[in-house]
Amino acid sequence: MVCNEHVPALDEDLKKTLGPATAKVLAEQLGLHTALDLLHHYPRRYAGRGELTSLAELADQIDEHVTVVAQVADARILTFNGGRGKRLEVTITDGSGRLQLVFFGAGVHKPHKDLLPGSRAMFAGKVSKFNHKLQLAHPAYEPLGADASDRDAATAFAGQLIPIYPACAKLESWKIAKCVDAVLPSAQEAVDPLPPALREGRGLIPLPEALLKIHRPGTKADIEDARQRLKWDEAFVLQVALARRRHADSQLPAVPRRPAPGGLLDSFDAKLPFTLTEGQQTVSKEIFDDLAGEHPMHRLLQGEVGSGKTMVALRAMLAVVDSGGQAAMLAPTEVLAQQHHRSITEMMGELAEGGMLGGSDQGTKVVLLTGSMGMPARRQALLDLVTGEAGIVIGTHALIEDKVQFHDLGLVVVDEQHRFGVEQRDALRSKGKQPPHLLVMTATPIPRTVAMTVFGDLETSVLDQLPAGRSPIATHVVPAKDKPHFLTRAWERVREEVENGHQAYVVCPRIGDAEDEPKKKKASAEDEAEKRPPLAVLEIAEQLTRGPLAGLSVEVLHGRMDPADKDDVMRRFAAGDVKVLVATTVIEVGVNVPNSTVMVIMDADRFGVSQLHQLRGRVGRGSAPGLCLLVSEMHEASPARARLAAVAATLDGFELSRIDLEQRREGDVLGQAQSGVRSSLRMLAVIEDEEVIAQAREEATRVVAADPELERLPGLRTALDALLDTEREQYLDKG
Repeated sequence: MVCNEHVPALDEDLKKTLGPATAKVLAEQLGLHTALDLLHHYPRRYAGRGELTSLAELADQIDEHVTVVAQVADARILTFNGGRGKRLEVTITDGSGRLQLVFFGAGVHKPHKDLLPGSRAMFAGKVSKFNHKLQLAHPAYEPLGADASDRDAATAFAGQLIPIYPACAKLESWKIAKCVDAVLPSAQEAVDPLPPALREGRGLIPLPEALLKIHRPGTKADIEDARQRLKWDEAFVLQVALARRRHADSQLPAVPRRPAPGGLLDSFDAKLPFTLTEGQQTVSKEIFDDLAGEHPMHRLLQGEVGSGKTMVALRAMLAVVDSGGQAAMLAPTEVLAQQHHRSITEMMGELAEGGMLGGSDQGTKVVLLTGSMGMPARRQALLDLVTGEAGIVIGTHALIEDKVQFHDLGLVVVDEQHRFGVEQRDALRSKGKQPPHLLVMTATPIPRTVAMTVFGDLETSVLDQLPAGRSPIATHVVPAKDKPHFLTRAWERVREEVENGHQAYVVCPRIGDAEDEPKKKKASAEDEAEKRPPLAVLEIAEQLTRGPLAGLSVEVLHGRMDPADKDDVMRRFAAGDVKVLVATTVIEVGVNVPNSTVMVIMDADRFGVSQLHQLRGRVGRGSAPGLCLLVSEMHEASPARARLAAVAATLDGFELSRIDLEQRREGDVLGQAQSGVRSSLRMLAVIEDEEVIAQAREEATRVVAADPELERLPGLRTALDALLDTEREQYLDKG
């Protein structure tokens, strides 16, 4: 690794400063290419030289690369293979736990000299288990011996904070620290994105000082000052990006869409057999006010499972049709598109048969457009859209194709936005003569600050009331391994519900055909159960028909079936002919069969918290109470079982989404990817830092209103350009 007196420019490739080999590892393993990237690779935590880091947490980090600071308790060389092989075993401790280090062959001599009992060192390696004991095999290490001669110097050395960086197998934490040392002088050149008045008003330290303190803190107070400042940077720059998007949208023209008195919407409302909830009425008013405006609506409609979002969206579509426009609903799967088409045409009755024999004079045509439709039906649907005969179209990605043209597209409703790429949504919105209004629906309740961060360019409406007549859902965990008789009882409950005239879902994580071999999974420390393949629809369906549910009408539903077969199964299930539906998560959203009262979710620990809440929402949709049984083979003390207990304990989707987010982190909030990928937020935690995000949004809105192009804030403009690479710029441009 090259380290010289050269002070790198912030945008300079790391090869020049660190040498090609080190730069290659940083780029390939950690995604760090420039001095600025490295300055923003913050320490994960800090260890004090005078204190020992806890080893207890390593049990949850099997197969992960870790860095620990510990003291050598003992070291001994053992021989094997008749004395031909040598093994050095070193035991390290932090006073509350012990960890074994193992070195083999010719590599035992140097560590045997360095790692004497009583000495301290930093150790880095992959945690593994051997003979039921945790160990690091051939760890890299860095001795921490103090050679200070006087007491004060020794005390200062012991109190020094050692940054522990997110590392990789080829580059340990202390090597990354040396790389950071090489670029740290260039922190003085960092351009501060925060307006001076904001920084001073909030009592935040300058950016160069924050970068120095986060990497080389003198005290814990230095770390806190740096964290607070860097959190503000992330929150503010992100919120400025979203505020500029909102501002740009507010300048676009749109055709105002007002429902005609005595028109289609009034006719629909008059035939509703129930009263809208107060929440539905409030949200509808917000949407109608937006639709009547001269700029495009950009609204997020979120709410609890079964809160009536589809009804609100349908009334918005009818209002647009009333005004002479067309509305398109984009659904993520064919099953969901067909379900929406079926439920909307049923709700509208003769109003969905405009131009047809027996249809209402005030009605319109509601067409379905999916990739698997036959050519004659597809050709007719395309013709109905381009002529304006069809006021409402419901479809999948097929709606986005170039051949699809509208007479006058006025509203786009996107169901489950997270299931679509940016380009797909944009392609549909571009089909309007002027930018159409946009309503985004999500059935996954999102905490307020997550909505502000992920959907910050959208106004948000929330439905948190369930319509009258909905029944409560009881949820229980079924520990299949510990108490197999509980699973036996679960199948008895399914049979009882069916014998009482109701229906049931059984959900499995995979399909189980030849093309669906389970992927090899990283071994988990939680339980042996993790090592077995996930339960499959085809296998479980066969077991049930031969065993506990013999004699009942059991069918399967999964994404690899022929679309016509899928539709046929769903129709027969909706009609009550099929009593038990064994399915994948294809039934997660939108499927509405009020007669279904019980759901058994197999391998429930393999699903996320929000996904379990979604699935559970398919039962209890009628007047009879719902029952959801979460089957798991994980042991009671495992984190997976804690997740299931959380789902069983509450029906509050907003509370569950908070739990889900805390467990999974945010993902890349600016990009298309969901959580599970490396977050664009390095310092900011969406749930923990709600207050910072809310304040940053207010400040960003003020700044953009006064200076939309940020001409007076070049530092902020630079930071924005760095944040918004090409892909993210497109994301914000297209929405």
